[in-house]
Amino acid sequence: MDTNPEQPWTRLDLTAESVKVLAHPLRSRLLSALRRGGPASATALAAELSTNTGATSYHLRKLESVGLVEDTGGGRGKERIWQAATESHAWSHADLADDEDARTALGWLVRDYHRQFDVAYSRWLDVAESWPMPWQEVSGMGDAWVEVTPEQARQMQAELDAVVARYAHAGAEDPRARRLHLYMTSFPLEPDDVPATGGADGTEDAGS
Repeated sequence: MDTNPEQPWTRLDLTAESVKVLAHPLRSRLLSALRRGGPASATALAAELSTNTGATSYHLRKLESVGLVEDTGGGRGKERIWQAATESHAWSHADLADDEDARTALGWLVRDYHRQFDVAYSRWLDVAESWPMPWQEVSGMGDAWVEVTPEQARQMQAELDAVVARYAHAGAEDPRARRLHLYMTSFPLEPDDVPATGGADGTEDAGS
């Protein structure tokens, strides 16, 4: 299988400022909509997200200010066509440790991604049986437990990221291909058993 390595999987590392900008109900949805649907005008995005064009344009400019979206230059007249600047973004808890506002914003953002997951996965469950069996077989949910150190967990995450990057555009030239939305979540199985010291750098990824 040709996994098309010439099309890299792009990712932006969030700063404290970009976390605070992104942690907004409409901005979070705008970025997700652009990644999901591709380039669009503020008018089209406003219609999709049931908001108004003025507010949408304002929040797109805020996202642009921290490098999350960009103007494609393809608009006509005063119309601007926007696109997501990267296919995903990541953050480091360590980088946000000294900024209380950024930590609060990140807490909201992570829970918002959980809400978006619930909506998207529920939508799939509603229509799954209408899809051909091969797609039903490769779509679903599973979980596993691993017993690792923080350093081993970081290595595992890096290897999983590499697999996703390798397959990001693997089917781009095949008309049978469809986009799959992958969610990767890891957290301690016993959250009340808090270790005395930390270990890893605390980086997490998000593609919505």
